[in-house]
Amino acid sequence: MSPRKNRRTVSGRPPKGEGGSWAQETEEGPDGEWIVRSIAGAGAGKAYRCPGCDQEIPPGVPHVVAWRAGDDGDGRRHWHRPCWQARTRRTPRVQRSRNAPRY
Repeated sequence: MSPRKNRRTVSGRPPKGEGGSWAQETEEGPDGEWIVRSIAGAGAGKAYRCPGCDQEIPPGVPHVVAWRAGDDGDGRRHWHRPCWQARTRRTPRVQRSRNAPRY
């Protein structure tokens, strides 16, 4: 008979069967209170569009899902982590047509 193998849990990761591949917390910022959920790369199964940089977040890339506290989650948006952290330092993006000049 082989000896029993004790498996250690990796810090920050819930043991199997407890929770998913995300951790949720509440953040207070100058733009209000937000519910923020970190999504691991393994939990990201489809592509999303980041509202911070307007670029695609491909499947398998870790990112952040955020919505205003008090909402029921209908306003959830998927952000790159650096875009979420820089959201208060960015100016509103000007929407241009696809072939419009950028000056």
